[in-house]
Amino acid sequence: MVIGLIDRLSRPFMRALDPEDAHTLTIKALRLLPLPPPAPEPPELGVRAFGLNFPSPVGLAAGFDKNAKAPDAMLRLGFGFVEIGTVTPCAQQGNPRPRIFRLTADEGVINRLGFNNEGEAAALARLAARADAGGIIGVNIGANKDTPDRTQDYVRLIDTFAPVASYFTVNVSSPNTPGLRDLQQASALDELLGRVIEARDRVRASAGPTPVLLKIAPDLTLPDLDDVVGVARKHRIDGMIVGNTTISRPGSLRERDKAKETGGLSGKPLYRLSTRILAETYVRAEGAFPIIGAGGIDSGAAALAKIKAGATLVQLYSALVYRGIGLVSEIKRELLAAAKRDGRGSLAALVGKDAADITAESWPS
Repeated sequence: MVIGLIDRLSRPFMRALDPEDAHTLTIKALRLLPLPPPAPEPPELGVRAFGLNFPSPVGLAAGFDKNAKAPDAMLRLGFGFVEIGTVTPCAQQGNPRPRIFRLTADEGVINRLGFNNEGEAAALARLAARADAGGIIGVNIGANKDTPDRTQDYVRLIDTFAPVASYFTVNVSSPNTPGLRDLQQASALDELLGRVIEARDRVRASAGPTPVLLKIAPDLTLPDLDDVVGVARKHRIDGMIVGNTTISRPGSLRERDKAKETGGLSGKPLYRLSTRILAETYVRAEGAFPIIGAGGIDSGAAALAKIKAGATLVQLYSALVYRGIGLVSEIKRELLAAAKRDGRGSLAALVGKDAADITAESWPS
């Protein structure tokens, strides 16, 4: 109740600030607030995926907490899991500011941050310090912009974070590091996933089993998606996240001037495209692995639609800018009602229910 009131009162002030300054201030506040432990979740919201037991399917997407400064605060605010990062081996500043743009009329965000983060050592120290705190914390990993061997960066990060990561997300889909999306091409992805899985298996004896997920772009063509899912299944990855930000600009956007900014578009305008690619991925995976649905989730109805399109879990971030932290509880309430009403007490029965129908629809414009 108190947190919700603070959130509602502070949102107009935060929205008046530069987006990046507002985000920095939010992270600082989360580290200082004395938040109570989260209440136990209803069993109907529990999800088992990737060998992990999630108290609820609603997670925080990577990008919010790049440097693992506030994962426990976000768990206490109601998320069922938190993904930190993207982390790269070496610290890097990213692209010049300004590099985040609110499309307020569209409830969207464009960013061209470029994997700005403090590097592996800083994030590792924070995760190691909270290792006994519990909760599911995923680590989203990426390559440094100027590295001579991008695949080796991912391997190095697997070695570094395996003892403290609940799962890994291999991010090859950010549009803000030149050439990174080329790693989604079949031959490059085949080598990358082969080496990543080999590294994960090598450290299994000391760190235990750590699931590896692949995060893809919503801008893939269907033939490219065929290749990506085929390579993912070949290497028996544990799951996929669909999807990252888009470089496309829907014709429905109202903030035309800001829409011209270079970078990845997230938030509500991404919803239709990301949900279509989610359904396309689900039918191609044929149950080989679970999928996390992300992109444009701003309500319980949107989260439920992602699940019916093929998502076992969901993630959000951009909608918090416009809807606030109360959105998390709202989504969980609606998912709980759906589980009781339509899922016979479990959301698992609803996963992929509408996927085939969605793939038959006209392509989102």
